Amino acid sequence: MTKNIVIFVENNHKLAKVGRLCFGKGKQSPVIRCFFAPKLLFMLYKTRGIALSYIRYRETSIIAKIYTEEFGLQNYIINGVRSAKSKTNRIAFFQPLTLLDLVVYHKNKEQTLHRLSEVKCSLPFKSLPFDFVKASMAMFVTEILVKTLQEESKDELLFQFLSDSVQYLEEAESQFEGFHLRFLSKLASFLGFGADHVAEVEEQLSYYQYPYAFDSPTREALQVYVLAPYDYAHPLDRERRNQLLNALLFFYKIHLEGLGEIRSLEVLRELMK
Repeated sequence: MTKNIVIFVENNHKLAKVGRLCFGKGKQSPVIRCFFAPKLLFMLYKTRGIALSYIRYRETSIIAKIYTEEFGLQNYIINGVRSAKSKTNRIAFFQPLTLLDLVVYHKNKEQTLHRLSEVKCSLPFKSLPFDFVKASMAMFVTEILVKTLQEESKDELLFQFLSDSVQYLEEAESQFEGFHLRFLSKLASFLGFGADHVAEVEEQLSYYQYPYAFDSPTREALQVYVLAPYDYAHPLDRERRNQLLNALLFFYKIHLEGLGEIRSLEVLRELMK
C-alpha cells in the first residue's frame, strides 16, 4: 500500500492549502508532513521493487531500472554508489532480480527519472548469484523482462508473480531445470497473450508457420507449466526443453514484434547441457 510521507510544496499559498488537507483542524497526521521548497512538488512513497538493470551515470552514480509494485517500471538515479569512498556495497542491491524495499521520490507522471531516499534488500541471495545454472536463468529472465515490461503503472498481480518467481528460484534445491520454461509460460498471461490450453499455442504456431510440432511429452509438459505452480514436479529431458524453449520464444515474437535477439540465450543453453 502506498504511504505518503513527505510533501514539498511550491509556495506559501499552496502550503496553507496542503496543510489543511494534511493536518485538519490543527491535528498533525502521523504519516504525512509538509515542507516548503521553491518550485518543487515531491511525494515520498514506500514500495517494493525488483532490480532489473543499471547503467553508469557520471563518475560515481548509476541509473537503475526497477520494476516497482506501486509505479510499474521506473528509472532511478542513485548517487555515490560507485564512489571509492562509499562505506557500503549498495551497488549490489541493483544486481538483476534483487528484491528491494524502497522509499522513493516521485514528482509527477510526466517525469521519467526519479530518486531513491532509502533502499534495503528484502531477500538476501544465498544461491542465485553463485549457482551457474540459476545465474544464467536469472540473466535470461531479466533480459526478457527488460524487453517486455513497458507499463509505468501499478500491476500488483504481475509484481507478486515476479516476486514469487524470484523467491522460488532462489530457494529451489532441485528440479528447477525447467524454471525458465515455466516462467515464460506463465508470464505470457500477464502480458496479455497467454493461453489456457496448449492447443491455443499450437494453433498460433501453426498459423505463423512454425516448422515443428509438439510431441506428446512436450505437449503435456507445457500444459503443466501453464497451470501448475513452480514446485509441481514435471521433468522434461534436455532435448525437449530446448525444443519447447524455441517454440515459446517464437510464440513471444508473434505477439511482441520488438523482442529481437535474446543475448543471454546462448549462455543458458551452454550451461543447461
